[in-house]
Amino acid sequence: MAKITFTGLEHYMAQLEALEKNSEGIAKQALYEGAKIAADEMRKSIDSIPVQEAWGSKRSPARGIKAKQKKGLQEGFGISSMENDNGRIHVRLGFHGYNDFRTKRYPNGQPNAMIARSVESGTSFLRKTPFVARAVRKTKKLAEARMKEVFESEIEKIMKE
Repeated sequence: MAKITFTGLEHYMAQLEALEKNSEGIAKQALYEGAKIAADEMRKSIDSIPVQEAWGSKRSPARGIKAKQKKGLQEGFGISSMENDNGRIHVRLGFHGYNDFRTKRYPNGQPNAMIARSVESGTSFLRKTPFVARAVRKTKKLAEARMKEVFESEIEKIMKE
C-alpha cells in the first residue's frame, strides 16, 4: 500500500492565517493607492476648469466659473476616511465646505458640492465642463492596476514569510 507524507503543511496554514488576519489592512492599503491616483488626476481636472468672471445667461451661457468658486473647489476637494460597511471597504472622493462667493441666497458662501455639480452637468446659464467624468475615465484602469499591484505585492510578502 502506498504512503503519502505532506511536509510543511503547518507553515502553509500559518501563512493562510496571517493572510486572513491582514486581509483588511491589505485591502485598505491597495484602495488608498488607487484613490490617491484618482485624487491627483481630479486635482488636475479642477485646475483645468475655465474661469470667467462675466455672468452667463440662457442665450449665452458662461464658459467657466468665477475665480472664487474655482478656489473653493480646489480647497474643498478631499478624500474621506475609509469605511468598512459589512466587509465592503470603500473611500469617497468629493467636495466639502463652502467657497468665498457670497450671495443673498448663500450669505456664508456657496456649497462646493453644488458648484461641482453645476460645472459637471451645466445649468441654464453655465456650459457643462465634465471635469469629474474626465478624471474618472482617465484614471480608472490605472488606479485598478495600481490596486492590483499593491494587493498582490502584499500577499506575496506574507506568503514568503
